[in-house]
Amino acid sequence: MKVLITGCAGFIGSHLAKHFLKKNVEVFGIDDLSRKGTQLNLDDLSVYDGFEFFKVDIRNNSDVEEVFKNHGEFELIIHEAGQVAVTTSVADPRTDFEINALGTFNLLEATRLYSPDAFFEFASTNKVYGKMDEVTVVEKDGRYMYEDLHNGVPETQNLDFHSPYGCSKGVADQYVRDYSRIYGLKTVVLRQSCIYGTHQFGVEDQGWVAWFVIASILEKEITIYGDGMQGRDLLWIDDLVDVYVALYENADSVSGEIYNVGGGANNILSLLELVETLKKDGVLAETPEFDDWRPGDQKIFVSDISKLKKDIGWEPKVDPSLGVEKLLNWCRENKNIIASVINN
Repeated sequence: MKVLITGCAGFIGSHLAKHFLKKNVEVFGIDDLSRKGTQLNLDDLSVYDGFEFFKVDIRNNSDVEEVFKNHGEFELIIHEAGQVAVTTSVADPRTDFEINALGTFNLLEATRLYSPDAFFEFASTNKVYGKMDEVTVVEKDGRYMYEDLHNGVPETQNLDFHSPYGCSKGVADQYVRDYSRIYGLKTVVLRQSCIYGTHQFGVEDQGWVAWFVIASILEKEITIYGDGMQGRDLLWIDDLVDVYVALYENADSVSGEIYNVGGGANNILSLLELVETLKKDGVLAETPEFDDWRPGDQKIFVSDISKLKKDIGWEPKVDPSLGVEKLLNWCRENKNIIASVINN
């Protein structure tokens, strides 16, 4: 078996690569190593036999094609590479588009031409649904909740790309789906909610759970944009890896499908609730500062994961209380390494 993972040195990509390498699967990794912490994750992967790395920017079509020409065909392609922050997309929408939309198109074309039998899994985002202004949100027990969507947002929710990031990922999302319909590729789209876990070098713009934990341990200032009652359904990284594996194992039946992937209605945490947890653990001493809402921010997002449960029998195993504790322990044990990455 040959697996290609783009963004292999990133948070999610490195966990996926390690999963397959531990099973003696041949893994080919693509990454441009532009994000902080990727070199450390790459070093962890490089100790495994069967791992081959290519420093490639997915915007460069000739370099992408070269990997496919020389090393395809692949049985599984997992596309994790991307520009991942809404704020960055607002500041530089062209680069955001080139990475997320054009980069994904390059990979789809390479798959169509050189590895057409591969199963192609794409990491999309809940941001394709936009702010969902038509959905009534209420305040309940100190956090925002949907008034009527008690199980969360289903895949049938109208798309409303909001922010350049939402647009670029939304374009990619629809291209991946359509390459299944038009060209017969076996693809699946994962509209991911808030994923968190070890080896996540979160920053203020992206990866808020990891950033709050890291900033607390390193005694850095935390800013809450908005009122802090915004909530997300948290999904621990190992549970996400299980989704990717299960979808591949059910490739024939899930091909062409789109799934919302998150912790679901039973795994919601607000910013203020995380702050209180960190205070109780004694790692957060100072009360965070508050600032204006950021463009495109959703007051609440919760994934309805019932379609995943129905189609592949999956459900999350790690609840936020356990997950945050596991992340805290990892950050404590790797404090010096994390500090060198964040402060660099």
